[in-house]
Amino acid sequence: MKIHLVPALVSSLLPALAAFGQTTGEKHREVPTGRPAATAGPVVTSPPVRVERGGHLSVQVNVDATGNNILGDAANEPSIAIDPTDPRRAVIGWRQFDSVFSSFREGGYAWTDDGGQTWTFPGVLEEGVFRSDPVLDVDADGRFFYNSLTGGFVNTIHVSTDGGRTFDMGTFAFGGDKQWMGIDRTGGTGHGNVYANWTRTFSTCDGQFTLSYDDGMSYEDCIDVPGAPRWGTIAVDADGAVYIAGTGFVVAKSTTLRDPGLPPAFDFATPIDLGGPGLFGAAPNPGGLGGQTWIDVDVSGGPRHGDVYLLSTVDPPGNDPADVVLARSTDGGLTWSDPIRVNDDPPGPDAWQWFATMAVAPDGRIDVVWNDTRNSLEANISELYYASSGDGGRTWFENTPITPAFDSWLGWPQQNKLGDYYDMVSDDRAANVAYAATFNGEQDVYFTRIEAPSCADADGDSFVAFTDLLAVIGGWGPCDGCSADFDGDGVVGVTDLLLV
Repeated sequence: MKIHLVPALVSSLLPALAAFGQTTGEKHREVPTGRPAATAGPVVTSPPVRVERGGHLSVQVNVDATGNNILGDAANEPSIAIDPTDPRRAVIGWRQFDSVFSSFREGGYAWTDDGGQTWTFPGVLEEGVFRSDPVLDVDADGRFFYNSLTGGFVNTIHVSTDGGRTFDMGTFAFGGDKQWMGIDRTGGTGHGNVYANWTRTFSTCDGQFTLSYDDGMSYEDCIDVPGAPRWGTIAVDADGAVYIAGTGFVVAKSTTLRDPGLPPAFDFATPIDLGGPGLFGAAPNPGGLGGQTWIDVDVSGGPRHGDVYLLSTVDPPGNDPADVVLARSTDGGLTWSDPIRVNDDPPGPDAWQWFATMAVAPDGRIDVVWNDTRNSLEANISELYYASSGDGGRTWFENTPITPAFDSWLGWPQQNKLGDYYDMVSDDRAANVAYAATFNGEQDVYFTRIEAPSCADADGDSFVAFTDLLAVIGGWGPCDGCSADFDGDGVVGVTDLLLV
């Protein structure tokens, strides 16, 4: 069943959504603090943390120049970008607190060129400058962009042309609290455009959105976004249309922002029912969000090409405190499906599913991760869980725990939260996740690559059938990256045949 929203109803609901952002948003904003005085003595370190569960390895990212963990610091709110020209190269940014005894933070980042097996933390964006809310993305040429909130709610966007080893001094991009960013990599009219949205309540200008038509060298004057989406993300579809989502829940769409010859404007904004409100100040993360609102689009060219997906953690009816919920639009964001529950545990009063995070792979697979307390039944003891769908969210593979349990109340850097979000980028074989956890008793940032469940659909028709068997036989032998190599070992062979 679809939710059909007539224009008059949409218009009547949008002011209420904006007002909700002004009231609830006042309770959550980044407040700059002064840098603490330097402490005497050397930095104390310990071995880096690597944890494994069920074959899923997590590698610590925020390590020093020698690869060791830095004791007494904190790192959270990670964001990840992966180079489309060389997937072995990636950058993760985070909020870096040099001491848990101060809420002063800087823009931390680390790079890898071996697919996340090792990470190098060269230092912060700008030593001694307050920074928060890191958001990373990458253009089609492999240039990394780092959107950073600084004092006065100003956003600066920094660019790296050397794989994240260094970033420039940044370009003024207006901005405000809880910004997000998206880059057009379509090869079409908007190719290279950089889009940024933030919370309207805490803005440096009369608006909440800006964009760059010149590859990030400058940013256009601010404009408003209908529905005032906040605490959400941005997606660009295969044709260059821009979607902005926010807690509330609302999705705004523009098919004209891509074209510098047209006035920047939005086509519409649609309120969406996800079966409950988003979370702020909930027990697992008392001083922060229960998770952002995520939007992404299928650009696979397959049977669900163009479908739009919205995901968030919500407070559902009844005594269950938090669920991961997805809705789907098959008409470009005009109407949306009924909400679909992703977590497969029985509803109950002590099972929190929070920090829900989503990415859609190039082949159309939907990947979702979240923190989950179903096994501990304690609000502060979570495990990272994963689920995926190969049919547009209609059905899901079994929920899978990815990490050992950790305590989300440990290591608070004078803020009683683990940040406000995780981040993820998916490819055709796996989900690449940047997340924060406390495996060693303090907040640190980790990377894990979660291999997607194998589905032996070699011809991409959404069915496993005789034609897929023929594809395996026809592709027998070394065949790195081909569709019949279901187990990803670079060879089409017996194991792939058994999967069919």
